[in-house]
Amino acid sequence: MNRGKFIVFEGTDGSGKSTQMKLLGSYLASRGVAVYHTHEPTGSPFGALLHDCMTGKIDTDERAIAALFAVDRIDHIENPVSGIRAKLEQGVTVLCDRYYFSSFAYNGGFVPLDWVIELNRPAIEGMRPDMVIFLDLPAEDGMRRLSRRSERERYESLERQTLIREKYFEVFERFKGEENIHIVKSEEDSMQTQVRIRRLADELFFGGNA
Repeated sequence: MNRGKFIVFEGTDGSGKSTQMKLLGSYLASRGVAVYHTHEPTGSPFGALLHDCMTGKIDTDERAIAALFAVDRIDHIENPVSGIRAKLEQGVTVLCDRYYFSSFAYNGGFVPLDWVIELNRPAIEGMRPDMVIFLDLPAEDGMRRLSRRSERERYESLERQTLIREKYFEVFERFKGEENIHIVKSEEDSMQTQVRIRRLADELFFGGNA
């Protein structure tokens, strides 16, 4: 059985990751690719704790949040039932909303980046994505999209989102040549963005033959 592909969607808040991931999943399924959708934080007890930190139910230090993300990620990879590795070995393609680049950009903007990278060394060495799609959106536009939501989370301010977007580009440059990263502009018309993403997927899966 051929191993599945592992595709990660990254971006600042409001960039449209969830929408684009669902659209790509439907497209791949229509072409006969078995697809599994997942996200970070996960739905595990570790992820539930992180959700409480994100929404302000738990007030804790940024280092604790970074460490929790690293723990949640290891379980996300290695869980024998729902883990990324298990799905890939079953020949299923995994589409993931956020992975270790989110930790680098979000946590690494507020605590030493090198420390965050080392926390995530097991994931970096054990489960690199086949492709990372970064949906790029200016922080101002992201905040405008977020204004439609009723609940704000820990990092959802213009100042923080601006810093996080800058940190993404910093770490992409740092990992240049090691990771298959593609930066895609997040258009207001979601299908315009999706067309670009499908071209990248066609290249990865079918050698560009749509």
